[in-house]
Amino acid sequence: MTHCYDVIVVGGGHAGAEAAWAASSLGASVALVTMQRDAIARMSCNPAIGGLGKGQIVREIDALGGLMALAIDRSGIQFRILNRSKGPAVWAPRAQADRDAYAEAVRSLLAAAATIDIVEGSVESIDTQTATRREPNGSSGVSVRGVTLADGRCLTSGAVILTTGTFLRALMHRGHEQTQGGRAGEASAVGISGVLESLGFSLGRLKTGTPPRIHRDSIDYDVCEPQPGDDVPVPFSVMTDAITQRQIQCWITWTNAAVHEHIRANLHRAPMYSGQIDAVGPRYCPSIEDKVVRFADKPRHQVFLEPEGYESERVYCNGISTSLPADVQDRFVRATPGLRRAEILQYGYAVEYDFVPTHQIRTSLETKLVDGLFLAGQINGTSGYEEAAAQGLVAGVNAVRVLGGQDAFVLGRDEAYIGVMIDDLITKPPTEPYRMFTSRAEYRLRLRADNADQRLTPIGRRVGIVDDRRWARFQRKCEALTTIESLTSRGSVNGVTLSRWIRRDDANIGAFADALAGLTDRTFCADHLNQALIQAKYAGYVDRQDRQIDRFRRLESMAIPARADYAAMTGLRAEAREQLTRVSPTTLGQASRITGVNPADVTVLWIYLSRRGPKGVTQSA
Repeated sequence: MTHCYDVIVVGGGHAGAEAAWAASSLGASVALVTMQRDAIARMSCNPAIGGLGKGQIVREIDALGGLMALAIDRSGIQFRILNRSKGPAVWAPRAQADRDAYAEAVRSLLAAAATIDIVEGSVESIDTQTATRREPNGSSGVSVRGVTLADGRCLTSGAVILTTGTFLRALMHRGHEQTQGGRAGEASAVGISGVLESLGFSLGRLKTGTPPRIHRDSIDYDVCEPQPGDDVPVPFSVMTDAITQRQIQCWITWTNAAVHEHIRANLHRAPMYSGQIDAVGPRYCPSIEDKVVRFADKPRHQVFLEPEGYESERVYCNGISTSLPADVQDRFVRATPGLRRAEILQYGYAVEYDFVPTHQIRTSLETKLVDGLFLAGQINGTSGYEEAAAQGLVAGVNAVRVLGGQDAFVLGRDEAYIGVMIDDLITKPPTEPYRMFTSRAEYRLRLRADNADQRLTPIGRRVGIVDDRRWARFQRKCEALTTIESLTSRGSVNGVTLSRWIRRDDANIGAFADALAGLTDRTFCADHLNQALIQAKYAGYVDRQDRQIDRFRRLESMAIPARADYAAMTGLRAEAREQLTRVSPTTLGQASRITGVNPADVTVLWIYLSRRGPKGVTQSA
C-alpha cells in the first residue's frame, strides 16, 4: 500500500514534532512517522525547557510560529528567569515541566493541524531515485522519493526529514549491562544507519546519559535547600497572556566526600572508564563520575531535585547523570544529604548512538548526498530538546521550500541563536554533543530573549509560518512601543528628562508607567513597558554592535560558487584546501569560520573571488 505526502518526518521527538508543525503551517501534507504515538515529544531526560542559551532559542522558535513555547506554557510547573542579577542580554527563561502534560500538549497541538497524519511504524529504508532538480548549488545526482516501513507500507514524498534522536543503532549502558534502545523501554532504530551508509554517508558515534529518578516520598526535604520559582511566572510564548496553573517548588542538595569515595572505588565498573564505551559524551554536561575525576579538588557538586509532574512520584536528580551499576548508584545516592532513604525508581544509564557528521549537510539542513533528504536534531550531533526543536523548524520550512523551488530559509549569526547554532554545525562539525551557550554568539546584545519576536516574526511572516493571529498581536506590540518611544521623548521624572532617566539602572516599570500616565490616558502592559526599558538601556551598545554587523555582512555577502576548485587556488595551505573542500562553504564569511582555515587563507580566497568579477561574486540568499 502506497501513501503520498508532500513531506515525511521520521521520528516524533522534539525535532520531529517541530518539523511536522512547520511544514504543515506552510500548507504541506505531512506524515509524521513514529514507532509509538504515545512517545511523541517525550521528555526522555530532564523534564525542563529553556535555560542559558536554550531559553533564547525557545523564544526564537516561538517568534517563528513554532510550538515548543506554547507547549511549555501549558505544562510548566515552575518558571524562572535565570541570570536576573546580570543584564537582560543574558537573561534566560527556564521552566520545569509536568513530563506527561508537556507531551500531551504537543500531541494536542499536532492533532489540531489538519494536514498532519501520525503514522506508527518503523522505517526500514529510505527510497531514492535519479535526481531531476537543478539549482545554484547543484544536484547530488540522487534524490529522495520516500520511505518504506518494516511492515511493507510505502510512503512517497519529495522531501524526507530524519529526526531519529539517540535511536540510531542505540545501545544503553549501565555498568557491564548493555541493552539495545534509545531510551529506557524503547527499541533501537537499527536499519536506518545501514541505509545511510549505503547512500555514502559517514557516521560517527556519540554518548549521552541520564541520572537516577527517585520516589518523591523518600526524600528528607528538611535537609535540602528549597528552590522556588519566580513569584510571577513569565511565559515563553508571546501568545500566552499569563501562566495560571499551580507552581511547585524544587530542591537542592550536594554530593560529599562519601559520595565521591563510592564513585572512585568503582570507576573500573563505569563503562566510560572500563573501555566499554568509546563514544564521546557532552563535555558541558558531564556524568558524576566524570565530575569526580575531572574536578578532583571540588569537595561537592550540586544536585537539583526536580519533580517530573504534579501527580508523578518521580523526582529527577539533575547533576548526577551516571552509567555506574545499580548497586553503586544505590550507595552513592543514599550517601547524599536528604537522600538517606531514597527509593530509586529508575537507575541512571548512558546511551551510545550514531550521528551524521555535519560536513555532509548544507545550512538548509538538506544533505549534500541526497536531494530532498534533511537531517535535524541529535542526528546532527546536538544535545538538548531546544537545539533539536530549532533544527526541526528550519528543516520543516526548507523541506517545503525545496518542493516549491524556492531559496533556502537560512538565519544569520546576527539574526538568531538558531543561526549561530546551524552555522557552528556546518563550519565546525561537532566531535562531542553540541550545546548552545550565550558565549557562542558574537552579537548576544542584540540576540536577547526579550526581543526575539522583533528580530524574527517579520521574517517568519515573509516565509509564511507566522499566522494572522500572531502577526496581529505582533503589530499591536510594535505600535505600542512606537507610542511609548514618542511619549518618552516628551516626559520627565524628578526633573530628569524621561529619555535620559529610562537609561538609568534604577529605572523601573512602576515609575515609568506613572511618568507616562501624566502624558496620555492610554495604559500599557508590563511586557511592553519592560521591552521599552530594555531597548533604551541597550540602545548605545546595540548601535555599536550594528556597525560590527554591517562589516560582518560585507564579508558574509561574498558568495562562493558551487563546487569551487580549491586545489587550483595557489596560496591556500593544504589543510585549508582539505577543509574547504569538505565543508563547501557558501560565503566567504562562512569559510572564515571553518576550523583549519586561517586569515591568510581567507585573503587568498577573497582575491580569487574578486578576480572572478561581478559574475563570480554575487549576493548570498
